[in-house]
Order: sequence, then structure tokens, then C-alpha cells
Amino acid sequence: MAAEGGRAKPVAQSRMENFRKVRTSEEEMPLPFPDLPPDVVEMKVKEGSKIRNLMNFAMAQMELKGRRQIVFSGCGRAVTKTITCVEIMKRKLGGLHQVTKVRYKTVLEVWENQDPPPNGPAQNMTVHKNVPSICILLSRDPLDPNQTGYQPPEPQHEAGEDTLGSSTKGLKRPLPPPCEELLPKKLQVQVSDSPRGTGTTAGQQDH
Repeated sequence: MAAEGGRAKPVAQSRMENFRKVRTSEEEMPLPFPDLPPDVVEMKVKEGSKIRNLMNFAMAQMELKGRRQIVFSGCGRAVTKTITCVEIMKRKLGGLHQVTKVRYKTVLEVWENQDPPPNGPAQNMTVHKNVPSICILLSRDPLDPNQTGYQPPEPQHEAGEDTLGSSTKGLKRPLPPPCEELLPKKLQVQVSDSPRGTGTTAGQQDH
């Protein structure tokens, strides 16, 4: 137990203060939409992504390159930003069919011990987190209205509004609940004596 101001500090908390997060990666999962074209554009929204950069790239794909479908995806703290991007595109283009899928995905965090034991190997701690994830398909072409998460196009008079500087209303229908087998599991922590290499997930940070 470490003492501070006359009060003992839990050993676990004291030890955690010596760790610093050095790497984060997301589990790769296939998109939950059937019959997507192989070259469909997926906008991977991150917590630090800039909405204007995301929208400039996405609008160019739909308007200049004539894409018929586009997918926005995000997890954890990026879910709200993902929904914001979708609402902006729907108002700018209009007539877009929408399907929303909610699920959980695993995020891998690697924490490095900043105060390793003398003459000992560096210790890394690997944390597996299950976080909520959202995938939203927007399509110029009609989609199956009977599938879960479908939302028809908005009235045309709402399209074309510039919402980059204004707040959005969010999804007009409640999100469907994730499948029962995808509910969060207990936090898994692994401690290793040497760094473990992990793959990184590419995302649209500056596009």
C-alpha cells in the first residue's frame, strides 16, 4: 500500500499509474450488409476524425465518382460522430435509403510499464475491450424495406441543407439492439514480459 496525505492508496491503483497506453487496434469484422459491391467505400470514423474532412471525401465519392452506396462505421466514442456524418450526407444528397446495424467489436489496447523492475524485462499489459459499434449503409438504390434497421429516404424538402455548422437531430428511429451473443464480455487483461505485436486498423482520419 502506498501512502498519500495520510491515506493508503490501493496497490492495484498505484501500479496502474505506472502504465501508459502505447497502441490501440480494432478487431477486423466484415460489414454486416449482404450483396455489397466489392469496391464499396467504407468511411471508418475515429474519435479524432474531422467531420469536414470526412464529408469532403465522402461527398466526392458519391457526387464526382458516381458511387451508388457508401458505408459509415465507428465504434466507442466515435459512434456519435458517425451518426452526425450520416445525417449530413442525407440532407445534402437526399433520396438515400438507409440501413443501420449495431453490434459489438473488440478493441485491443497495449499498455507499457513506465517503471519496470530493476534488471528485469519491460512489462506490457494487453487489455481487450468489447465496445459498441455502428455500421450505416446509405444507398441511392432501393433497399429491402423489411430488413432490420431500414429507414426510407427523407422528404426531398429536407435535402440540401448545410448542416456542417448546425446541430443534427440524430437517427429518427431507435437503434436496433445488438444480438444477444454479442453482449459485452468481462474485461480480459493479459500481462506479458515482452511487447506483443498487434495489427492496426486503418481509418479515415484526414479524408
